[in-house]
Amino acid sequence: MMKQRKVPMRKDIISQEMKPKKEMVRIVKTAEGEISIDPTGKKSGRGAYVSLDPEAIKVAQTKKILEATFSIDVSEAFYTELFEYVDHQKARQELFGANK
Repeated sequence: MMKQRKVPMRKDIISQEMKPKKEMVRIVKTAEGEISIDPTGKKSGRGAYVSLDPEAIKVAQTKKILEATFSIDVSEAFYTELFEYVDHQKARQELFGANK
């Protein structure tokens, strides 16, 4: 019988729910104060996770959740980039299954 591996969970900064790390994307703020999408989850800096839900990204933008989390101004361009990334990843999960 296969041993159940522990699924790494992370807290979604938008919904405040704990979700599997695979279903989320990490956003990182570097020491220089720059914010970026971290697909590998390995960049150094302060990280926060958001779920792969395009609607949630819109909510985050409206409520300025990233600004509050990272204490910096977040450009509309970054939210657009994040929305497109999340939208694309979600579509891939639906196409190929969540385990890819």
